[in-house]
Amino acid sequence: MLIDFSVTNFRSIKQKQTLSMVAAEDDDETTDSGQAAKKGLEETNTFPSGLEKLPRLLRSAVIYGANASGKTNVVRALYFMGSFIISSFKNFSEGESIRVKPFLFDTESAKLPSEFEITFMIEGIRYQYGFAATTERIMEEWLFSYPEGKTQRWFERAFDNGSSSYKYRFGRKFTGQKKIIETATRQNALFLSTAIQLNDDQLKPVYNWFLNTLEVFPDLTRIISRFTWDYLESESSKSRILSFLKAADTGISDIVIERRPFNPDMLPPSIDSNSSLREQIIKDLKDKVVITDFKSIHDSGISQITLDFEEDESNGTKKLFDLSGLWFDVISKGKVLVVDELDTSLHPLLLRTIVDMFHDPKSNSHNAQLIFNTHDTTLLDPDIYRRDQIWFTEKDRCGATSLYSLVEFIPKKNEALERGYLNGRYGAIPFIGDFEF
Repeated sequence: MLIDFSVTNFRSIKQKQTLSMVAAEDDDETTDSGQAAKKGLEETNTFPSGLEKLPRLLRSAVIYGANASGKTNVVRALYFMGSFIISSFKNFSEGESIRVKPFLFDTESAKLPSEFEITFMIEGIRYQYGFAATTERIMEEWLFSYPEGKTQRWFERAFDNGSSSYKYRFGRKFTGQKKIIETATRQNALFLSTAIQLNDDQLKPVYNWFLNTLEVFPDLTRIISRFTWDYLESESSKSRILSFLKAADTGISDIVIERRPFNPDMLPPSIDSNSSLREQIIKDLKDKVVITDFKSIHDSGISQITLDFEEDESNGTKKLFDLSGLWFDVISKGKVLVVDELDTSLHPLLLRTIVDMFHDPKSNSHNAQLIFNTHDTTLLDPDIYRRDQIWFTEKDRCGATSLYSLVEFIPKKNEALERGYLNGRYGAIPFIGDFEF
């Protein structure tokens, strides 16, 4: 589970900004039903962390803000951190630039490293991991754990400009092959990533959290349907996908998939012009079973109509299909899902249904978490969200992004949050000037 994430000097973010999934103890009720409503949202929208100092965590958080206010950059920062941890050793060569972008609207910030830090829990133990990087090298990296609330330093790494070398500090509880990993770690790679490639067992749970638990999508078009295809392999999980598609009013009553062993003759003629690509595809698909036909069935009440899914279904239906497997994968495995502009191609009522899935302790029994950006203000409802779950982004005159929570405001009892936001009470709205065509 995610506890918090901080980023400094990245794209439009200049000063340190923190998104916290820790439930605020003083999240005052804002509805007529008073304390009962507050307690109800506590039981549905939060869950016990098992930690004395962090009693409850949030199941979801939503971020609002004007276009170009930095909402997407918060997601991009988390995506960069996760992907760089996974790929920095395997996919980077010696001397290759790190694809990090500092805040450029300030001459000093442009020269400073970008910094990322995340706190999360694995099997009841809190971990705090972070690093600072320029395009040239990792400047700092650190990892602490807190078993039973006691601080353990596993490792710290810092680049010393004077000696042009790295200084390492290892804690007594870190039992890995320190010198071997240290020597193998390039300046453009993370110690954590390098240790995993050298089969360090102690760091595997931390690395695997980023690999298997954190799912970040800074662009909805990057969400592929592999999750959904996996769920279609069995009838029981297929029924869950169909149930979701039916509830979304797509009209689909069944899905028919035809699979065959791969044969090179299946490749389209357009591939023939690229011999290297053709050879690679044949190599990758050799001895595998591939989907050759995909149909959706619509029951009109009088007869059944069969449609070619790719040719005949709407883009919105295709997106729902891609997303449906992702929802169930995240919820069934207790993952952390972060999505930019989740409302794209989704009706507001359907988006609310998805949020309700995460807030339902029965359907979300593994405490999966959802974080997303949206412009859908209908979710600004005290019966759906607590104040500590609602976040805003706003840029100052220098173009720097601020990320802040509705907890910083005290809405009046019965105040319409949606109206208050659109009227500028909480900031984070566009200021549209006069213009002429």
